Amino acid sequence: MTPREAYIALNMVPNVGPVRVRALLDKFGQPEAILSARRDELLHVENIGPEVAQSIVNWRQHADLDAELARIEKAGVLVVTRDDAEYPKRLREIYDPPLVLYVRGSLGEGDPHAVAIVGSRRTTLYGQEMARKLAYQLARAGLTVVSGAARGIDTCAHRGALQAKGRTVAVLGCGVDVAYPPENKGLLEQIAAKGGAVISEFPLGTKPDRQSFPMRNRVISGISLGVVVAEANARSGALITASFAAEQGRQVFAVPGRADSALSKGSNHLIKDGAKLTEDVEDILSEFEYLFPNMRKAEQTAASGDSEHGAAGILKFSEAEQKVLTAIGDEEVVMDDIIRRSGLTSACVSATLLALEMKRVVKQLPGKVFARSIGAQE
Repeated sequence: MTPREAYIALNMVPNVGPVRVRALLDKFGQPEAILSARRDELLHVENIGPEVAQSIVNWRQHADLDAELARIEKAGVLVVTRDDAEYPKRLREIYDPPLVLYVRGSLGEGDPHAVAIVGSRRTTLYGQEMARKLAYQLARAGLTVVSGAARGIDTCAHRGALQAKGRTVAVLGCGVDVAYPPENKGLLEQIAAKGGAVISEFPLGTKPDRQSFPMRNRVISGISLGVVVAEANARSGALITASFAAEQGRQVFAVPGRADSALSKGSNHLIKDGAKLTEDVEDILSEFEYLFPNMRKAEQTAASGDSEHGAAGILKFSEAEQKVLTAIGDEEVVMDDIIRRSGLTSACVSATLLALEMKRVVKQLPGKVFARSIGAQE
């Protein structure tokens, strides 16, 4: 048995876990030695009681290793252990790093520059647009956007990064071969195909449950430089992720919401407790300038859309962008009027307005009102 196979097997044994395996490795040296240890030897290890020792001794009753290895090969999934160079460096540093990571896609050299964007499944349009906008800007600045592929904020974060043609990582609370929620199956496939990664510490075929999501959340924060809570109610799982981030020494950011909105109670409370109030990507990037000597240049590129300038420095606009700019004119205009004047669909107008905000040509005012930015060229 190889060390990799031993880690996969240990990961399938109930009640063992990363912290106990670390103590066992201190005693036995190699993961395969743990699986071959006698019960009395195991009982001499701190925090290994009779029940856990018996589970390890009888590990074949809990883990069909041959079947799991066959599933891994058939699915074309990469399995990375804590001993592998590809294992994310920041994740390795947390108190309880996963024994193994199942990976669809690519780990991207450990994603040293990653920021998580999380939030509630039940959201407002404001929360969705902020998550998508921040993810877009972070991806344009060259950072990896990490989230949990859940409904609501998570989905918007992944889509924002993909829209910017950037890298995003989805951390699942189930096996990487399980699409949860089912409607995100296509999104997960797109993430893996577009240079990102879908990762999980759970064996193939594992269904999500109440316990798996908090475990997933510590990986989301552990792999990241910081965690942005885009919108969260008072009981959102995103607050668990923020708590893990604080314990792991990560920066916590929160987007402010309406004071009278129950859907923003959690994120507003985080700000009261010291999370950095976040209105734009500059609020995030400024915290990490010491890590990136060229960050300010990258930030300006992300904000202004330099790659879309012509040779003379004049912004180029698509046909839809031209129609939206014409619809706005020199006024402050609500979205419904922009849709009516431009003749475009609401979905097209929403996406186009986001693109124009990225170029700093249009700004959003309170009440879903839009106006040209000062000095914007057409």
